Amino acid sequence: MAKRKLLGEIFIEQGLITEKTMLRTLARSKRLKKRLGALLEETELITGEELAAALAEQYGYKVVGSFARHSFSAELLAIIPADVAMQNMLFPLKIENGRLALAMADPTETRIVSNIAANHGLKVIPFIGTRKEITEAICRHYLGKEPSFQQEKTLLLVGEDSLLATMWNQILVKEGYRVKVAADGMEAYKTAISEMPQVIVTEKMVPKLDAYSLFDALRNLPEMRYIPFILMAGSNETEEEAKALGKGFFDCIFKPVNEVTLKTRIKRAFQYLEREYGLMF
Repeated sequence: MAKRKLLGEIFIEQGLITEKTMLRTLARSKRLKKRLGALLEETELITGEELAAALAEQYGYKVVGSFARHSFSAELLAIIPADVAMQNMLFPLKIENGRLALAMADPTETRIVSNIAANHGLKVIPFIGTRKEITEAICRHYLGKEPSFQQEKTLLLVGEDSLLATMWNQILVKEGYRVKVAADGMEAYKTAISEMPQVIVTEKMVPKLDAYSLFDALRNLPEMRYIPFILMAGSNETEEEAKALGKGFFDCIFKPVNEVTLKTRIKRAFQYLEREYGLMF
């Protein structure tokens, strides 16, 4: 059996990046504990389509595209629960004669594919899809939402108080942010997936999923693993800051929220993304 090419080798052979750039990115991916291909795509050194084509060459699979706007039956979608699809970047395409055509962004996810095959008595035929196309399909067919792939600075505000959320929204829009608002944790979860915010600001107690549950749910998704979360806690909850930061929140601010503090902390979160991950807005 021929030795599988390394992903970096394929990109260098195709002239997409230089060997020096590859070595630097590889070192960075190890430091950040992030897959090489995902990091190259995030930093726009390669496109999602170029990554999919390279993975298809590496594993001997076919690339599938432009499927998000197709129709899919409820029975087909039920084979893979929404949370499994999101956590593993999978989407079921077709089932026929005991064979399941499956779009996947990461062909190394063999364990989940084996589980799907065993649980349903199916033979899985993998196809490579871009993360963007799979995310779009998940948003439309599992969540019933239109996805957004805006390049603007986008943040999600999560709070039950609609008047307060409206006030924060107006303040932040004036600062040049694209702002999305969710009144409860479940709405926030779906909005985060469809709108892809770079920063999330959430009150501690919101219905359906509180701030910590929302944090855990989104941290399970590859696309959300590095989003800075800012917790809003009550003025009498000073011990909450240590708890939130220990959990992995980026920051904690106390209510009533000062306008300058809100703008400064959010600006700092975007600066962190630019500094640590090279994300430019």
